[in-house]
Amino acid sequence: MQAGELDPTVRRDLLSLDKSNANAVARHLVMAGKLIEDDPRLALAHARAARQRAGRVAVVRETAGITAYHAGEWAEALSELRAARRMAGGPGLLAVMADCERGLGRPERAIELGRSEEARALTGDEATELRIVVAGARMDLGQFDQAVVTLQTPELDASQSGPTAARLFYAYADALVAAGRVEDGLKWFLNSAAADLDGDTDAEDRVAELSGEQ
Repeated sequence: MQAGELDPTVRRDLLSLDKSNANAVARHLVMAGKLIEDDPRLALAHARAARQRAGRVAVVRETAGITAYHAGEWAEALSELRAARRMAGGPGLLAVMADCERGLGRPERAIELGRSEEARALTGDEATELRIVVAGARMDLGQFDQAVVTLQTPELDASQSGPTAARLFYAYADALVAAGRVEDGLKWFLNSAAADLDGDTDAEDRVAELSGEQ
C-alpha cells in the first residue's frame, strides 16, 4: 500500500498539507478505498484517521462520509458529506445524503432533498440515483403510487443496460409490485435482469418468485 496509489486528482487536493502528513493521509485514503466493500468498519477507521489529520480538505471529508455510509453510520455520513459540500460547493452526493436521511428514519427529509434546487441541477446517473432514493423514501411512507410516478422518466428505457439502468428498472419494478401492479412489475424485473450485466441485483430471484418458480 503506497500513497502513490491514490488518484492524482485527489493527491493534488492534499498539496495544502506538509509532505509527511499528505503521505500519511493518502495512505489512509488508499486503504479506505480498498476495504470499503469487504470491511467497511475497518475502512471507516482509516477514513477517520485521515479526517483527524486533514479535516479541512474537502475530499477527505467526502471520503469519510462515503465510508461512514457504507458502514451504516448514517448520522456521521450525513455530517461529513455536509461538511464536504460547504468546503467544495456544488450539489455534493445528494443521493447518498438522501439515503442517509432514510437510514435515520426521516424519509420526508429525503424527499425534500429531492425537491431542492441542487437536485434540479443534477443530470445523468446522479439524477437517476437520487430519484431511486426518493422513490424509496416514498415506499417507506407507504406512498407506492407516488414512488411509481417518481421513477417514470425518459431514462426508464428498457433498451439501456448497465448498473444504473439495472437499479432504476429494479426500483421501478419494486414500486409497481408494491402498488399492486404485479404483472407490470414482473416485466420490469425482467428488464432489470437483462440490464444487470454484473449481477448487482437479485432481479432474477424476484422474477422467479413472482413467476411462482420458487
